[in-house]
Amino acid sequence: MGGKPNLQGALIALLAMGLYATHDVVIKTLAQDYGSFQILFFASLLSFPMVTIMLLGDRTGGTLRPARPIWVAVRSGCVVLAGIGGFYAFATLSLAQVYAILFATPLLVTILSIPLLHERVGVHRWLAVIVGLTGVLVVLRPGARELALGHAAALMGACSSALASVIVRKLGNSERPVVLILWPMLGNFVLTGGALTLDYRPMTLGALALAGVIAGLGLAAGFLVITAYRTGEAAIVAPMQYSQILWATAYGWALFDERPDAATLLGAGIIIASGLYIVWREGAGGGSANRPVIGARMRAETVTAPKSTLLQRLLPGRATGPGRPGDGA
Repeated sequence: MGGKPNLQGALIALLAMGLYATHDVVIKTLAQDYGSFQILFFASLLSFPMVTIMLLGDRTGGTLRPARPIWVAVRSGCVVLAGIGGFYAFATLSLAQVYAILFATPLLVTILSIPLLHERVGVHRWLAVIVGLTGVLVVLRPGARELALGHAAALMGACSSALASVIVRKLGNSERPVVLILWPMLGNFVLTGGALTLDYRPMTLGALALAGVIAGLGLAAGFLVITAYRTGEAAIVAPMQYSQILWATAYGWALFDERPDAATLLGAGIIIASGLYIVWREGAGGGSANRPVIGARMRAETVTAPKSTLLQRLLPGRATGPGRPGDGA
């Protein structure tokens, strides 16, 4: 693939990451007045009409019953936990800290690909994983400061996102897109809706509108991620996720008076460097048969959509190679 499509794919991915960062800023803004479960509930509720329109274009035959129910159930639970963990972490921690921890997701994908995908991980990628996880410890600084529930939530989000990504690759084309999209949405709706009985505050129209903005930005960014992977090579597109640390620093500084400390920036740099090395190894062949990291999307909520026939019509004419939409990634 030539340089121009790769450049276009990278730019589209950068735009997607900007939308995701704005999405997270709106979450953090709403969290000043409302609980994370309540925000996630209404964001999920308001995303149903938009997702329904997308699903109407899916002409794939079949029912809503999963072909592999256990794996679909596990993945749905992972997506729900990733959403809850991410929402809570953004509500309670600085943006830069949350992103630094979530950047560990590709490292965890590498580890999980061994038992689930029977992936062969060589010594170079193992060293990169170890270095990257050391970067996570630099960000968390256990013993040097008190760790909050938000740190545990961010780690839960990273682990859940990684497992959800690997499971989608394991499922391949065995499940209809509507199944992979709908069941996590229903899980989110039921779980967070039940949590409203514990803590609920009436929302103003402005707050409800912001919840709708969260839903819209998440879906728009997901479409852009898919477009980016269909335009450029995965090894070029995937590293663009790390641009979120720049958005986090800028947004945090301008809107929340957040100043990332040296340890957070150092740890983030270590994690990013190790993640980039893993992506480079997989893109170059590096002993990887399945290339699980560059095949995993930047966010768990975007990994289900690429196989829908609607997206095939929206994004025609691009071949789908390994690690890109259409390959069961």
